[in-house]
Amino acid sequence: MTFTQLEIFSVLARVGSFSRTAAALGITQSGVSHALKQLETELGVNLFSREAASAIPTDVGARLLVRANDILQQREALQQEANHERGIARGTLRIASFGATSSLHLLPRFMARYRLEHPLVEVHIDEGVDSAVTQWLLERRVELGFVVLPDDRFDALPLAADEPVAVLPASHALASQVSVKALDFHGQPFIRTSAGSGPHIDQFLAAAGAIPKTLFRFEQLSSMLGFVAEGTAVSIAARLALPEPPDGVVYRSLKPRRPREIALAALNFERLSPAALAFVDMARKMHEDGRRLIKPQMGAGAKPG
Repeated sequence: MTFTQLEIFSVLARVGSFSRTAAALGITQSGVSHALKQLETELGVNLFSREAASAIPTDVGARLLVRANDILQQREALQQEANHERGIARGTLRIASFGATSSLHLLPRFMARYRLEHPLVEVHIDEGVDSAVTQWLLERRVELGFVVLPDDRFDALPLAADEPVAVLPASHALASQVSVKALDFHGQPFIRTSAGSGPHIDQFLAAAGAIPKTLFRFEQLSSMLGFVAEGTAVSIAARLALPEPPDGVVYRSLKPRRPREIALAALNFERLSPAALAFVDMARKMHEDGRRLIKPQMGAGAKPG
């Protein structure tokens, strides 16, 4: 068993294609297939089910993938530790983020500072919904990720406060209210997005027995805002994920408010690579200095909850 085989295993599980794996690693597709076959022969199990052009981890493959990713992370940490002893700060750091809340409000500022302090560290950022980020952390595909607390599975550094808000046409009757209850959405034309806060929004509505009339499902918040501005429907979204309200749109607090705490997380801070540990220490210092604490604001023209 070699590190190259484990890396091929890990990348193939991430991208799901032999050709894309070959391109990502700069080797031939036959080289990917040969290395994977050798690994499967040595382990005595099938790691992937081959369906058409895609490769999907088998149940045992998914379990062993966690071990493989852990080995690869520790190899990276080992190399970084050795480089550090030689006075060299370099390596690779993988971070997961969940959309605008962390990708726009936290990461750009952190990355600007981190690049200045650690210019030789190559940072890879993958973006997904909340649940995907937690899964990538658990599978050890990434060392660090932004998560919503509480989550006892991770060591976490709280960094920002967020909350879902009602997104309403300015002309809508609900826009005159200070805050909006779940039952106010019952039967209303409604827009759902694929944003990671979706499960939290569903819980808010379901707890009160509110069933909006879902007419639209959008991937992009910008599409949602366009339809709200036209008075077509209402929606709910995380405040930090939203821009300042455009013309024709207002944001209102929910009642009761549902604050969320956003944190930088890892499976175990004590096992982080030097590059990851440096990122956490930097984020902690910036937070303690008061330069990066973010609290949701309702936006121009909005009423306090």
